[in-house]
Amino acid sequence: MGMEFIELRDIRKSYVMGDMTVPVLKGVSLTIASGEMVALMGSSGSGKSTLMNILGCLDRPTSGECWLDGEEVSRLSNDQRAFVRNHKLGFVFQSFNLLPRTSALDNVAMPLSYTDEGLSEREARQRAAEMLSRFGLGDRLHHEPSQLSGGQQQRVAIARALINRPPLLFADEPTGNLDSKTSEEVLRMFEQLNAQEGITIIMVTHDLGVARHAQRTIHVSDGLIVDNAVTAPPTTGPGGGT
Repeated sequence: MGMEFIELRDIRKSYVMGDMTVPVLKGVSLTIASGEMVALMGSSGSGKSTLMNILGCLDRPTSGECWLDGEEVSRLSNDQRAFVRNHKLGFVFQSFNLLPRTSALDNVAMPLSYTDEGLSEREARQRAAEMLSRFGLGDRLHHEPSQLSGGQQQRVAIARALINRPPLLFADEPTGNLDSKTSEEVLRMFEQLNAQEGITIIMVTHDLGVARHAQRTIHVSDGLIVDNAVTAPPTTGPGGGT
């Protein structure tokens, strides 16, 4: 476990709807260490998705501070936050979010065009091919998403999220569209990335089976953290969600 990587200080978020101000987050404070694998749990409407959007530099809090890797990111400009997302964060979604008529190789290589690494197109495709091979998809480089199973599509999405070598990976209901066997494979993949490469992983889920794979579970309810517990070691069991 490394040093503190994320720190939220009294984060509040409200939305204005007509004449009403609706509070969604009501004073959230937490820390996540570098190299931790954390599950963020809560029912629909609890505020967990809003919390993830703030952690992921996709939204700003109404008040409070959000520190990421030693930098207060909530007050950065849109361009500055985009720079942080492209260099430090990877995102994996329940619906995979792959470009439909685009090969696995080009889907994975796409984020490289947004960074300043100066890779040639050939170098970018080479790195994408190596990443896909690492996830067992070396023979699927030129397949489009419709030609891949759900588990293969999620592995393409994970490869794409990691292509810029981010230190932090967000997984939003990552097994929601997968059967229990494939869910377990994807979750083991996250565990390996966390253990072998020290990537900090935050999984947003409503599924206890998924949360058991994390080292710590943070429960959000009604805009507040109600529990922040170390998780028991994972047990073999279904990890799929709906």
